[in-house]
Amino acid sequence: MPGTRRTTTGHFTFADWQERVIGPDEDANPRLAHASVRNTFSGGIEAAGTICEYSIVYVTQKTGSFAGMELITGRLDGREGSFAVEERGWFGEDGTVHCLFEVVEGSGGGELSGLKGKGRFTARHGEATVAYRFEYEVE
Repeated sequence: MPGTRRTTTGHFTFADWQERVIGPDEDANPRLAHASVRNTFSGGIEAAGTICEYSIVYVTQKTGSFAGMELITGRLDGREGSFAVEERGWFGEDGTVHCLFEVVEGSGGGELSGLKGKGRFTARHGEATVAYRFEYEVE
């Protein structure tokens, strides 16, 4: 029997962002980059030092798209466990980053076993804290 659909919100901060150009070079467009990121979540999701890896395509110096995976270990509305999310997004000339994310099927562990859900966030370049919205259910 499916669980009850819930919505939770909160914020996350970039604890660390390490990015490197893969090719062809820093001034070329398009170019491919890789970022290793650590985030700290508060609110409905409570997690410190998540593990996140992004592949980024810069179409221009300020525009492009990205895809990534993030492993979150902590609590979701009081339930302890871990889960992975797949992230896809884009960024534009105005410095706005848009991202949609979805729980990787079967990745929920602990009290989050059977977790399904989708979320989103919109950030502005240079913001230290970013709001998120996450709709989910736990079987």
